[in-house]
Amino acid sequence: MLKKLLLAVVVVLAAFAVFVATRPASYRVSRSQAIAAPASTVYVQVADFHQWEKWSPWAKLDPTMKTTFAGPVAAPGSSYAWLGNDKVGEGKMTIVEARPGEMLRIRLEFLKPFASTNSSTFTFAPKGGGTDVTWTMEGHNGFAGKAFSVFMNMDKMIGNDFEKGLAQLKAVAEAEGQKSPAASAAAR
Repeated sequence: MLKKLLLAVVVVLAAFAVFVATRPASYRVSRSQAIAAPASTVYVQVADFHQWEKWSPWAKLDPTMKTTFAGPVAAPGSSYAWLGNDKVGEGKMTIVEARPGEMLRIRLEFLKPFASTNSSTFTFAPKGGGTDVTWTMEGHNGFAGKAFSVFMNMDKMIGNDFEKGLAQLKAVAEAEGQKSPAASAAAR
């Protein structure tokens, strides 16, 4: 009887391993938001990591999170590292490509709770008097990531945060866009 039970467990584990191996090797999460502000105004809020605290969906999850900034502001090589509680973990973002008012590509490195490296891209497309902003994250799954994806849908898990962040970015950028040109120049 014990042999049959062990054999059944081995068969189930083998079937699960085969199923996990057939899962997609990559994932992509993308959300968009129309913002009633010029692309240049929205772009600055994203490209300057010092501004993320105003709109990032994760910034308020840990008020004591430690952050460090390095490199040039809003340009390739600019980085933002964080160390926080279990809700935000630890990681680093580095700008790898920047086209002001058009596109920003970031290498996103998570160190804790799970190590992974992803690509995050923001695109800014002028539309009418405003801007359509699209936030996309892409990554690759190893065996453990594929197993995780059996139980957790990455699009639902991260997509909700992207929607919240874009809504907060909209509020910040539209408020910034409403400032008079003289006030905006004085703030810089």
